Amino acid sequence: MPELPEVELVAKSLNALVSGRRIVVAELLRERLAPFNSPPEFAEKLKGSKINNVHRRGKHILFDLDKGHTLIAHLRMSGRFLLLPIERDLPKFAHAVFYFGDESRLVFSDQRHFGMMKIVETENLFESKELKNLAPEPFSDEFNPRYFRAVLKTSKRSLKEFLLDQTKVCGLGNIYAAEAMFLARVNPQIQANLLSAKKANVLLEKIREVLAESIHHGSTLNVNPENIDGSYYNGEYEGKWRVYDREKEPCVNCQTKIERLKQAGRSSYFCPKCQRR
Repeated sequence: MPELPEVELVAKSLNALVSGRRIVVAELLRERLAPFNSPPEFAEKLKGSKINNVHRRGKHILFDLDKGHTLIAHLRMSGRFLLLPIERDLPKFAHAVFYFGDESRLVFSDQRHFGMMKIVETENLFESKELKNLAPEPFSDEFNPRYFRAVLKTSKRSLKEFLLDQTKVCGLGNIYAAEAMFLARVNPQIQANLLSAKKANVLLEKIREVLAESIHHGSTLNVNPENIDGSYYNGEYEGKWRVYDREKEPCVNCQTKIERLKQAGRSSYFCPKCQRR
């Protein structure tokens, strides 16, 4: 599942490609993609809307429109946006299509059918259930040591599970949680409320570090309009992971073999020497 850096880069690419364009026709091809908006309602609310801006909140992509609505989109496991000329065939798993006046169209495809879209009133955007309980953005002033230590103290879950809770830490997923904990030298199994204040401060810094590092890497990639987010999945950056998906490989610090364990149905990767409990 894409995490904050991937969603940030997809949103920026979409903003560069489609902001300022007007949606002539919108089609919802798979009803369950937008369960709160019927296909006719989806089409009616978006028809004639100009895309003012595309940005992000957490892992959600937000299309701000000029008629008082915002389209919320979540990529989930396999959602993809493609900007295609009208003569190009729709991809097999096209679930929504937005036609522009220049005979191009933005297509949302989703092979695994987990993606989500929802049209909400812009003035109530951050009161929508998808956004209202999200934690502060990792690069915001609100996501500071005081906040982080306070929310850690409220949880008896493992640190790994805590970091994946979007109401506590926004934007992290399996990959960047593993990388941040490795850099901070904290064990994913430790109980969140038992993490020391000193370690919590270091972990916060490392969360920001790994996210910024990945965003910077993605900003150097060329964007293919016909596969806007394809560059950010399973690409060259995989070879740069320090600990994620490196079970039994030597630790980059101490050469101890990386271990993997299951936590809440997800794999956690860590160095048993550098990240002692």
